[in-house]
Amino acid sequence: MVFGRKSDELKRRKIEAMYEKSRQKFFPDVPEITVEELRDRLSDADRLVVVDVRSPNEQAVSMIPGAVTAQEFERDREQHRESTIVAYCTVGHRSGLFAKTLGDNGFEALNLRGAILAWTHAEGALENQDGPTRRIHVWGPKYSFEAEGYDPVW
Repeated sequence: MVFGRKSDELKRRKIEAMYEKSRQKFFPDVPEITVEELRDRLSDADRLVVVDVRSPNEQAVSMIPGAVTAQEFERDREQHRESTIVAYCTVGHRSGLFAKTLGDNGFEALNLRGAILAWTHAEGALENQDGPTRRIHVWGPKYSFEAEGYDPVW
């Protein structure tokens, strides 16, 4: 199991590097939230809306429990005006852009640092239409940085 921990540490560093490169270039001023902070705040569901901005194909594999799709959010975004919006994708690029747009439009929007890949490293739960799952969509071997015990799908 020691090998798995070392491997996971390397994966976490890769996720962090990819996220930080994107953040610095495209959305440096977007506030963010860590996976640990999100897990702690999920009980405050009245004031927190988690939005999965990935494609429907990615969402069909798995989502963070309680999250809504970007399409569901956009149907009536004004109902969430007084909530804190937490956006996520695979690594954090697409969700960073989404959170930036929301912030520019007066929403309190946060980007999930490291996104769903970081979520797996915090042993975050995932679900799909059938219930709990350990599968995660990663876009191919180049993005296969999920934690040990999760099954990558592309």
